[in-house]
Amino acid sequence: MAVAQRIDDLAYERLVLDERHGILELRDGVLVEKPPMSAGHTWSIDCLSRELNRQLDPDEFVVSTGGTRLQVGASYLVPDLTVVPTEAVRSLLERDILGVTVYDDPMPLVVEVRSPSTGASDLTGKLPLYRVRGDREIWIVNPVERTLMAWVRRDDASYAETVHTGGIVERAALPGVRVDLGALFR
Repeated sequence: MAVAQRIDDLAYERLVLDERHGILELRDGVLVEKPPMSAGHTWSIDCLSRELNRQLDPDEFVVSTGGTRLQVGASYLVPDLTVVPTEAVRSLLERDILGVTVYDDPMPLVVEVRSPSTGASDLTGKLPLYRVRGDREIWIVNPVERTLMAWVRRDDASYAETVHTGGIVERAALPGVRVDLGALFR
């Protein structure tokens, strides 16, 4: 029987900065390596990143793909894509330009792209933690089923869940941002 060894925040950040490792997350103090991405996974992230960068004002938001860590308690999550307020990026860089990119404040948009290797983990392991963090909008994109599941935080801290299977999706947390699922899933 394998026993998971817990590590603390400082040990985690040292491992992350050591470039010999893959993409590492920390789930309740236990180290987890993200598996490699499939072609469909990578394509979906690239397409969505281009579309968001085209529509968002860089003075207000930065689109980060895979390098941002979101902290909640003893967990550090690495979303596939995160929309980060530019002011939060500037503040982080002023504090520690050589450190790990970690945010504990809620983000406007967090995206995970499902793949055979990450699907169950994204829904059962990461989604509840994003909700605890209070992220304004959480997407799970499934390029195989061609769906976008969205959770939008309400004023009472609950989340409204919707499933989109086509058409134009307008984002609540980023007014004016529209994503064409037909283009995303072509």
